This record gives sequence, structure tokens and C-alpha cells, in this order.
Amino acid sequence: MSRPREFDVDLALHQSMEVFWTKGFKSTSYEDLTRMTGVKKQSLYCIFNDKRALFLKALAHYREQSIAILEELEAQKISPLKKLESLRSSLLDDEAKCRGCLMVNSALEFGTDDEQVTREIELMFAEAEHILEKIINSGQNQKLITTLYSSKELAAYLNNAILGARILEKSGASREKIEAVLHMSFAMISP
Repeated sequence: MSRPREFDVDLALHQSMEVFWTKGFKSTSYEDLTRMTGVKKQSLYCIFNDKRALFLKALAHYREQSIAILEELEAQKISPLKKLESLRSSLLDDEAKCRGCLMVNSALEFGTDDEQVTREIELMFAEAEHILEKIINSGQNQKLITTLYSSKELAAYLNNAILGARILEKSGASREKIEAVLHMSFAMISP
């Protein structure tokens, strides 16, 4: 008969995600993970198999959280411009400042060397871009956003600007510089 789990798996996953986000995959040791989660290495192995499997689950967890936030924003009963302004403000007020985005950090750390990591990153970027496209399309229909480019093109542009801002954060750029980049990028889609 197996022993019941002595820890909250979802909490341990979230805490592990925080460690990977701060340190990256390669610099994270099992000691870092066990210290943060308070869970013994063998117990983590029993649930997640190994560090890489835990990392992949942490990436999926991060993606799900991030996309849920964007979906909540998209569903709000406010104008598309207010949604985009809220998004821009949230990027500047992010508590995770200096850590950047876990997906961007992972893309920079792995490149395209790991197919599963790449797939998770691409999924995150595609889902975020799709939500941006819906917001932009709504704004175009209301003549609040330029129609010189398709909503798909503008969403790709804006998503790229957001990812670039995340790289600036991670590299230690000043808040003023990041704010200027985001302000200009969001202003470019005005009619």
C-alpha cells in the first residue's frame, strides 16, 4: 500500500516554477527546489520524475496562469483601448520586474535545442497573440485602432514589443526605458 502524499503538489509546482523563473533551468539545483518547496528530493522525483519533467510542468503552469490573465482582460466589458492600456500598465507594474518572463528566459536559455521546451514557448506566444488579435480586431471594428494592418499583423507586432520589453526587464533596463518602448509600441496601433 502506498503512502499518501505529504505535500500539496500544486503548491510545490508553483514554488518550483518560481525557482526556475528566478534562476533558469540549468542553474536550478534539486537543493534549490527542495529548499523552496520543503519537499524531499525523492518525493519530488516520485511525482515529477526528474528536474526536466518538473521544468516542463512549470512552463505549462506559467503559460496557463499568464493566458488566464489575458483571457480575463479580454473578457472585461471595457473598450479595447482600455484593455490594451490595462495590459501596458500591468507590464510596467509587474512584481516580477528583473526576472523578465519565464517563457522568454527559457527561449533565451534553450534556443531551439529542446523540442518540448520550444513547443511550450511557441504555444504560449501563439495563445497570447491570439488574444491580442481579438482585442485589436474589436478595436478596429469600433474604429479605435488603425486598419492599415490586419489585426493579426498588429497582434504579432504588439506581442513582439511585449516580449522585447521582457528582455529589457531581464537585462536591467530602467523603468523609463521600458515604459518608453511600450508607450511607443502601443501608440503605433492608434488610427
